[in-house]
Formats: sequence, C-alpha cells, structure tokens
Amino acid sequence: MDIAALRTVQLVAQHHSFAAVARVLDVDPSSVSRTVAGIEAQLGLRLFQRSTRTLTLTEAGALYLDRIGPLLDDLDLARDAAAEISTRPSGRVRLTASVAFGHDMIVPLLSDLRSALPEIALELILSDQTVDLVGGQIDLAIRLAPAPKGDLISARLCATRYRVVAAPAYVQTHGAPDTPAGLSAHQCLRMTLPEYRTEWRFRQQQAETVVGVTGPILISNALALRAAARNGLGPALLADWMTQRDLKDGRLVDLFPDHQVTATTFDTGAWLLYPSRAYLPAKVRAVIDFLRARLR
Repeated sequence: MDIAALRTVQLVAQHHSFAAVARVLDVDPSSVSRTVAGIEAQLGLRLFQRSTRTLTLTEAGALYLDRIGPLLDDLDLARDAAAEISTRPSGRVRLTASVAFGHDMIVPLLSDLRSALPEIALELILSDQTVDLVGGQIDLAIRLAPAPKGDLISARLCATRYRVVAAPAYVQTHGAPDTPAGLSAHQCLRMTLPEYRTEWRFRQQQAETVVGVTGPILISNALALRAAARNGLGPALLADWMTQRDLKDGRLVDLFPDHQVTATTFDTGAWLLYPSRAYLPAKVRAVIDFLRARLR
C-alpha cells in the first residue's frame, strides 16, 4: 500500500476537509479525494462519512487509523535513522516564522545556510498566524513569546528586548516625552494584538510603570508598523532586532534607552519549537544548530 497515500488519509482525518489537505500538500482537492477513494477501494471499506458540509471518520476508519498511526511513525524513524548514516544532512526542512522575523532575521542568512548545508532544501513559511506544526507537517517553528508551554519541544534561540522608537522628524515636530508617562500626550502607533494595543510596560532599576497608549493607527504587521514609524507617524513599540539598524543609521531614535520596555512580560525571546518526537532528524538538527550559532 502507498505510504504517501496513507499519510494523506491521516491528514484528511486531522483536517476534516479535502480542500484543507490540498492546501497543505499544494495539490488539487480532487487529487486528495481520489487518493482517499483509492485507499478505501484497496481496503474494501469506507474510512470517511461524507456529506455536503462535513467529513468525518467512520468507526472502521477511526480504528484503522489508530492502528496504522504508530506504524507510520516507525517508518519515519527508520527512514531518519538510515539517513543519519549520511555524512551530510539532506532533505527538505519546513520552517515557519513570523513575517517580520523571517524577513529581517532569516532571509539574510539564506545564502550562508545554502553554503553550510547544500543538501538541505529549506521551505520558509512566513505567517503571523500560529501554524499547527503537526497538522501542517512543519519541522521547525520560531515563535516570539515568553517561554512556550505545551507538548512541543522548545529551546530559546535568542533573547529579545523591545524599544519605543520614533523618527527624528517626529521628535523635532512633537518633541520627545521626558518620561514613559509622557506618552499619553502622543498618538502612538499600535499593533492590533490585544496585549500590544492598550498598555506598554516600562522598568528601570526594578521600578515598573504601566502606561496606557492611544492613537488612531493600528497595524497588524510589524514591518508595516516600522515603516509607519520611519515615516514620522508616531512612536512605536518594536523589537530590538527590528530597530538596531535604523537606530545605528539614524532613521529612528530610542525614546527611552535607559528603560526596559515590553507589552507582555520582560522575559521574552525567540524560541525554536519542534514536534515532540523520539528521534530528531539530522536535517532538522542541522538547521537548529545553524540558527542557534548565527542568532544566539
């Protein structure tokens, strides 16, 4: 029986949709439907109950997938163990990150990654939505957050610090606040995320201050938020890895260089996450080691 076809059946069971699986695999939905029908024909039983709006496992389908799931995992482990014999890691690695982090931090490393790991094909999936690693068949994710919780394996890639920045032209026109509380007199540029749009937190010598921020412009993407700050539209809260070059070149100024700033918690960072597995493929380990060496 075709192993790839069985994996497609697994994905259909996870997503309850031929169209969703087609998007994951980048194929036509009719191809997914034909694959499932082919497996059902070989087995002589119906795996899914279909209607115009729903797609659910039959009792026989649920029993069958429960039995073959561990077998498919064992095949993965056997394949990866065999590949480990190779002196150079090879194969496709699917890596997801936020649009801004991928644009600013990962894309500039692609040339070096290709030189260091020429037999690895990297698929970089940039999204500001939280991608399901297991359902989306993602090998590795980079998440910007406090320490992650859950079933995924996590390792800190690098610490992050946030800054409140503005363009020099904005400061010349509107002045710079003397204290964080002075931001209340300014129309700030804000992210649409709930924890970023209403309050910014400041800390200096262990004394913490929470400042309410307002402003008519809310932006869902960090790259666009940085562009708006560069254009002098107001102060913005941005990560240090997004602002260090602009601060050095004078396109932005740090309004509170003596403060630690955050919207959530001061212990934030970029985290590498990957599915919990008994065996980590050599190709994924190689990419993890490369990223940690370059971004630590």
